[in-house]
Amino acid sequence: MAQLEHFTTPVDAVVSRMRALDAALPERDGVAVFNRVYLTVTEEVDRRLDAGEFPDRRAAIALDVRFAERYLAAVDAVAADRRPPACWRPLFQLRRHPGVRPLQFALAGINAHIGHDLALAVVDACRTLGCEPPELEDEFDRVGDLLGSLEERVREELMPGPDLLQIADPLTHLLASWSLERARDAAWAAARALWALRHCGDVAEEFTERLDAAVGFAGRMLLTPLGD
Repeated sequence: MAQLEHFTTPVDAVVSRMRALDAALPERDGVAVFNRVYLTVTEEVDRRLDAGEFPDRRAAIALDVRFAERYLAAVDAVAADRRPPACWRPLFQLRRHPGVRPLQFALAGINAHIGHDLALAVVDACRTLGCEPPELEDEFDRVGDLLGSLEERVREELMPGPDLLQIADPLTHLLASWSLERARDAAWAAARALWALRHCGDVAEEFTERLDAAVGFAGRMLLTPLGD
């Protein structure tokens, strides 16, 4: 399995990268939509780290930074005219599509980041820290709780209109088809499986590729153009 470079970037440097992207990207760009909501959560992680709210600060930083760097590596790949992971391709391919709504862009980014990147970030962090996934479970749960606030923010800020969507609106059905809680549970199961397979060479690589492809397929469905 191809390994991600061992990043040592602190959380505040990751936040700076996201802020730079926020300033550079057009507001309606699909990547910019996801970046804004993810930036808010990463800033909150940084604040809570500074406030001492994570019992194992080193583990929390390792997990959060390696998680964020998976997204930033996809951004860098596209900027360099390289193919990002399959899970991210729908968002980058459809980022300027006029028929895709901001809420869809945000959910597609969350789907890619949690469905694929989070599992790999757990494995990355375990390698960095020299530990097993169960030793990161508390940090995983705490970061996961903050990601839950990300979904709430997305729905509050990007939901069209002040009330619930009309039942006939196709976006209603897309929202009902995806769950952050289920994605988190699947990411933890995938992380444990990847850790168990870490010495299995081709099997681990195939598992990772299939996870990437499956998450990318779900992202493409989330980005089905719906019009205004």
